[in-house]
Formats: sequence, structure tokens, C-alpha cells
Amino acid sequence: MVRAIVGANWGDEGKGKITDMLAEKSDIIVRFQGGSNAGHTIINDYGKFALHLLPSGVFYDHTTCIIGNGVAFNIPYLKREIDDIVAKGVPMPHILVSDRAQILMPYHIDFDAYEEERLGGKSFGSTKSGIAPFYSDKYAKIGFQVSELFDEETLKEKVYRVVEMKNVMLEHMYHKPLIDPEELLKTLREYRDMVEPYVCDTSLYLSNAIKEGKTILLEGQLGSLKDPDFGIYPMVTSSSTLAAYGAIGAGIAPYEIKDIITVVKAYSSAVGAGEFVSEIFGDEADELRKRGGDGGEYGATTGRPRRMGWFDAVATRYGVRMQGATEVALTVLDVLGYLDEIPICVGYEIDGEVTKDFPVTTKLKKAKPVYEVLPGWKEEIRGITEYDKLPENCRKYIEFIEKEIGVPITMVSNGPKRSEIIYRNK
Repeated sequence: MVRAIVGANWGDEGKGKITDMLAEKSDIIVRFQGGSNAGHTIINDYGKFALHLLPSGVFYDHTTCIIGNGVAFNIPYLKREIDDIVAKGVPMPHILVSDRAQILMPYHIDFDAYEEERLGGKSFGSTKSGIAPFYSDKYAKIGFQVSELFDEETLKEKVYRVVEMKNVMLEHMYHKPLIDPEELLKTLREYRDMVEPYVCDTSLYLSNAIKEGKTILLEGQLGSLKDPDFGIYPMVTSSSTLAAYGAIGAGIAPYEIKDIITVVKAYSSAVGAGEFVSEIFGDEADELRKRGGDGGEYGATTGRPRRMGWFDAVATRYGVRMQGATEVALTVLDVLGYLDEIPICVGYEIDGEVTKDFPVTTKLKKAKPVYEVLPGWKEEIRGITEYDKLPENCRKYIEFIEKEIGVPITMVSNGPKRSEIIYRNK
């Protein structure tokens, strides 16, 4: 059976914890898109970890973790993350890398930073991890597949050809130092040595695993609203964040994905620029940010303070629809226990009319939130493991959200630890 775990909103929904939890019952965990530009924070018996590239199943010795062909594969990052977790006492994980994955090149990171600098005040709020230049090159057909590292002659010819083009941009557009093709070749040979033990035809491996009845978990990065087609374009990422892309990014048949768990946050947060209708500011935002997550709402990759907002039912209903959610995991509910009352954004007012449907970005710019206010529960809910034991107003908040989004909430996370979860019947 294949399950996908994805985000409904801007990312940062708490997918890491849910994936880590579900990985315990899985044989194989696959990262199918994105790169080291966003991270998952995981707290378990080994300690606290911020994973950026490794799938969240690396903490179990029974799992195989796969870097799929859809990933922007930053090879030194993989080595660094493996070394880091092993140094902290985690057993060496079993990792496979798709021979069709493409390599995030050192110059992709440089070009990302140079372009943000050139754009100045009109920048995209990039994490400067090289993601947009990487995917640009992939679709312009001047990217490098992992398999190409093992053909020295072809690699050398291609490096010289691509560097010639990149150096024109560096010299005339960005006025930055040029790339030395021989130095780049040397770096790529080092990359080859780092990755060689893990490389295989992961699509074939997964095909065989499906035939054998193995349990496979597809792990997405970011959320629906950062998808390049269906998100808040152009303030989006450069690979599809939707579960449907999991079939492509892992190399499996789309009909194999039977369950799509979409992670939804009990309030809203976002890193980076872009439209965010239910955003709050000042002391109200600072208080929520300080209490949020584990140790506050700051990006797992960038450390940037996240933008904060109330739960947005319009964006979330759209997000779970675009993911094709079969069930929802609601996270960080415990954070809201300090509030007397909790606003929920139930509609957008655009040009004097209220809509419950999530619009395109040009209309989103004009949207004002329409709130319904629910009473808070004013107590600590961490440690509660049964749904019926939650305070009445807390249950009402969950059930209100469930009705608004139209998908069953089957899991409620009420703390950062793996064990702090409440299961509800579908």
C-alpha cells in the first residue's frame, strides 16, 4: 500500500512529526520533490533534529529511505545529514538514491543568491538554496542526472558546454566570478564518491516492493499553496507540492496511491513572501509565534521568524482539495490553549463580495478576511490521549474546522513528541 503525506497550506504544518510517526509502520519512505530548501523538525528518543533532505523515516532500522527522481538532490547535504544523525547515536540508515535524480550544483546556490540580490525589493524571499535555478536547468535540459556522474567522458563534455553558458550570465548579467570547469569536474567527482554506495534504479525497486505488498510512504515538502500551478504564484516553490506529483517524483503508477494524509495546522504560519489573508501582526503575532511549535515558530532551514495568522478555512479547504486528501492530521492544537477566543477565517471579502472559494493571486491581493470567533478552552491539553477527554470548546474547534474543510480529521497532535497524538475514528 502507498500513502502520501503532504501539507495543506504554506508548509511548516508539522509534517515531520506525523511522517516520523507513520514511518514506524512503513517499510519504505520516499522524498519525491523539493530539496534542502525546507526542513522537518523531529523530536524523538535520540533528540531534536531538523532534517532538510533525508526522509523522516531515517530513525527506524526497519525502513528504507529513498531520495526520488523528483528531488533537487544536494549531495553534500545528504552526506552531512547522515554524518550528523549517526554522530548523535542514530543507527546508520538504509538509504537509496534514484539514478535519475538530478544534482543540485554548487552554482545553483550562487545564482539563487545573485538573482535575489539583483531583484532587490522585488525578490521572491528565496531560501537561497538553489531550488529555482536547479529546476530551471532541469526543464531547460542542462541539468545533471546522478547517472551522468559515472560516465567521465560525457560528464566532461557537458560540464564545459554548460559552464560556457553560465559564465556569460556571470560576467555580463551578475558581474560575479566565473566558474572554472576543471574545478567543477573535481567537485563532481567528489560528489560521485559520496553518492555511489546509494545509487540504484529506485523506480524498479519500488515497483517490486509494491508487488511484495510493502507499505510505502511518500513524503512531500511544503504545502498546496506553494505549488507552482495551484499555489500563490509567483511566490511559490519550483516543484509540485501535490500528492499527485508523488507518483512522478517517485516513479510509481498514480493509481497505487491509496491514502493521502494532508497535514493542517490549527492556526496559520508562513515563511517567505506572498499573499496571506489571515495574517496577524504586532504583539498578537509575537505571542502566537513565541508559543508556537516547539521553541517557537522559526523556519527549520532558515531560522527566519514565520509570519503568523489565524486558521484560514478558505485556504485550507482549497489545500486539502488540491491534495485529494482522504484524511487530515491537525497539528499544534495545544499552542492555542492561552486564548480566550479564537478567530477562524471563514470567507474572503473581495471587491465587496464574500467568497468561500480560494481565488487566483491577482484577486487574493484584494482579499480581506471574514472571521467567525469561537470560544477558547483556556487549559493545557498536552498529555491527553483520548478525544473525549479534550475540553468541550477544544472539540468544538476541531469539529468546526472539520465541517469547514469537508475531510475527516483522524489525528490531532497536541504536542511535539511522537506520542502526543490523539486518534479519531474516520
